[in-house]
Amino acid sequence: MAGKSTYLRQIALITLLAQIGSFVPASQARIGLVDRIFTRVGAEDDLARGLSTFMLEMVETAYILRHASARSLVILDEVGRGTSTADGLAIARAVIEYLHDHVGARTLFATHYHELADIAETLSSVGVYRMAVAERDAGAIFLHRVVPGASSDSYGVQVARMAGLPTKVTERASALLQRQPQRWVAESPADYEATTASDGSDSLTPRIQHDLALDLASANIAAMTPMEAINALFALQQRALAMLRASGQGV
Repeated sequence: MAGKSTYLRQIALITLLAQIGSFVPASQARIGLVDRIFTRVGAEDDLARGLSTFMLEMVETAYILRHASARSLVILDEVGRGTSTADGLAIARAVIEYLHDHVGARTLFATHYHELADIAETLSSVGVYRMAVAERDAGAIFLHRVVPGASSDSYGVQVARMAGLPTKVTERASALLQRQPQRWVAESPADYEATTASDGSDSLTPRIQHDLALDLASANIAAMTPMEAINALFALQQRALAMLRASGQGV
């Protein structure tokens, strides 16, 4: 909503225009030559090849890391978002470090991982910028400007509210955000019931169990390719593990 993906595409297009000698939409621009422009933007899968969304993301990222040079322009948008937060954050940081230390390409790396903002303190050629957002009456106004510094919020709940999600959903999401990070994920069913009794919310764990069982029962395994079946099984396993951890029955 803030326009970061558009900003990334804009830079790639302006670089291409400058490369072929065209005018660019700027009063002044200094753009060096590039040998290639690499992009990893958007979420999609490739069912024909049996590639899940995250696998395709990793395949494309791997190609970029192996073929980009110091003369390349690399555009990466939300690398690591297709897996667990811990795995995704680790992959995203490692990709940034590799591009910085081994490739040296000019790179724009957009991410919602706030934990990556401190990487500029250890990598000399990294700068941190954010899309400007003005907060008004518990809402957000996206200013479509890029300013220095890291963002303190992702404004996901505000965007969900603007998209028309039921009020109970967005209010519940806002309440969860007020707690310490990860605390609401790891709480036991008893803790959850105690903290939500006042607002009349139902227990989360039975709902998760029901949704997990429903997804498993409705999975059309006979129509899946082997890779699709493995990806589906892996996704269900991760949800089951998260449910067990949330109930204090980690494996």
